[in-house]
Amino acid sequence: MRSDPLFYVVAAASFAVLVILMIGIAGFGRGGEFNRKHANKLMRLRIAAQAVAIALILLFVYLRRGG
Repeated sequence: MRSDPLFYVVAAASFAVLVILMIGIAGFGRGGEFNRKHANKLMRLRIAAQAVAIALILLFVYLRRGG
């Protein structure tokens, strides 16, 4: 599995979702100007990144099963 380059792309996409989520949670926790300015943008970015990550995971599973 680790020899497949798509595995690393899926891992990077999942990590990107995690980073965006952590930035959003930290901004929400601190509040203030950053949260007011960037909260909605971060939420939209996380949802888009999550959709890409899910699509890549499904592609990875499909290709690994011999589809």
